Amino acid sequence: MSEAGARAKPGLFARLKQGLSRSTNALGESLTGLFTKKKLDAQTIAELEEALVKADLGASLSARVASAVARGRYDKEISEKELRSVLSGEIEQLLKPVERPFTIDRAKNPFVVLVAGVNGTGKTTTIGKLAQRLAREGPKVVLVAGDTFRAAAIEQLQIWGTRCGAKVVFRAAGADAAGLAYDGVAQARTDGADVVLIDTAGRLQNKAGLMAELEKIVRVLKKIDPSAPHAVLLVLDATTGQNALSQVEAFHAAVPLTGLIMTKLDGTAKGGILVALADRFGLPVHFIGVGEGADDLQPFDAAGFANALTGIS
Repeated sequence: MSEAGARAKPGLFARLKQGLSRSTNALGESLTGLFTKKKLDAQTIAELEEALVKADLGASLSARVASAVARGRYDKEISEKELRSVLSGEIEQLLKPVERPFTIDRAKNPFVVLVAGVNGTGKTTTIGKLAQRLAREGPKVVLVAGDTFRAAAIEQLQIWGTRCGAKVVFRAAGADAAGLAYDGVAQARTDGADVVLIDTAGRLQNKAGLMAELEKIVRVLKKIDPSAPHAVLLVLDATTGQNALSQVEAFHAAVPLTGLIMTKLDGTAKGGILVALADRFGLPVHFIGVGEGADDLQPFDAAGFANALTGIS
């Protein structure tokens, strides 16, 4: 395990392992099944590749990882424990470059964060959890209820604002989201807030009109601060599997993304999609969600994730 992994709190790793249990169990059963024989031969490598495809790494990446595992070990004796360790190491190498903590640039005042995603990713809940985490660390936070299509999203953000002591800027359902984002930053300046977290309506990546509205929000934000937004985070639902790749592609084309948050990893056996995203886009993965609780939004740790995914305790 890397130094970062070794420093992780046992409680966090335990929650990560529990949250990834569906992915771990699915991949783990496949790895155990490989050991009807002890040699890493062509059949074993092919079966390993198939197991990785089922975990949603994708066909091309699965082939590369299986080949890397076999390198220097082909037709040699290997234990199940050793195979898990080697596989975890290969996955960690792919994930390490995207293990970058979410940081606030205090020179930007306030630091404006735009949060986007398709419908149903848990975006508004994630913003609330992030606001609570930031508030505990010290920065004064303002929340902007920019998902004006859903009254429930506005109410949900107000609840989170009450929990963490953050002001929530909102308007009636159906209001102009770009104007609201502008007002939110203006309010944050008046209040001397450090961070503005802006929620946006869930939008399908193939709907040009909705994507254009997201671009409009960015243009309007630049009228009040030419450098804003300072961070653009995309919230992804792990249960969507390979569809997450097309989501990142479409959103990144509309508004250049600075980082990813992957939710609902506890609800899928295909946690390997995070490895595929890291390999394809190289975008920072700031947080992962492995449960409903506020503390289940965890800073991403490559070693911990790779170990949990491959069933290493």
